[in-house]
Amino acid sequence: MSSIEGLGILVTRPEPQAGPLARRLADYGARVYRLPAIELKPREDRAAQRASLGPLDRFHWVVFVSANAVRFGVSLLEERRDLKLAAVGPATAAALNHAGFRVALVPTRGFDSEALLASTELGHVEGQRILIVRGGGGRELLADELRARGAQVSYIEVYERHQARPVPGVVAAVEEEWRRGLIDIVTATSPELLRALYEILSPEGRQLLAQTALLAGGARIAAAARQIGLVGPFVVAAEPDDQGLVDALLKWRRHTSDP
Repeated sequence: MSSIEGLGILVTRPEPQAGPLARRLADYGARVYRLPAIELKPREDRAAQRASLGPLDRFHWVVFVSANAVRFGVSLLEERRDLKLAAVGPATAAALNHAGFRVALVPTRGFDSEALLASTELGHVEGQRILIVRGGGGRELLADELRARGAQVSYIEVYERHQARPVPGVVAAVEEEWRRGLIDIVTATSPELLRALYEILSPEGRQLLAQTALLAGGARIAAAARQIGLVGPFVVAAEPDDQGLVDALLKWRRHTSDP
């Protein structure tokens, strides 16, 4: 029997990403509830942004910072197979590979901007042109550090995040299950998602969230949880992809179940 069999898990990822994680958890016997907290929408000005960049072969690197950046931005590559592509982590690299592109740089350890910046390939970029493909309002750390190293950095923001607007009654139905003690842990894979979840819940739902275990896709998310008043416990995944979340959950349950 799986250590998470019968565990009630609230998956808050946006569609369609929520589906694979929910199915994987269900395969382990968990009771899965879904409440997407954010919606991702393509930016309407992508074509204008792309035109302003000029030929892509003038960039030494094209960096995708998430699988969502690939989902909404891979078409901008225009089937060019000769560009040097970098991915912030294995899930992003897998998305590029699935689209038919070879990735030249993936961090060997870690899955964030810090890990990418630690790579040898980006250690000496003075005079190089680097394009970062991301969603609106992303972190500035990667661009700031690359500029500090002498690179010329451009952005193209291919999607926007919006707080979800659930169908009437959906939030109330989830909170009713929560009140009945059927939700044991909540997933969160970005600080923005966690804050959006907090906003769409009722005051009572926020109290329930504050007292429920949180499966966080990284230390930054756990820090954001503390800032909005959540008290945990926090289960922090080593990697924010589906398998990383499941592995962290299994490890936590084995530990908490030990006599």
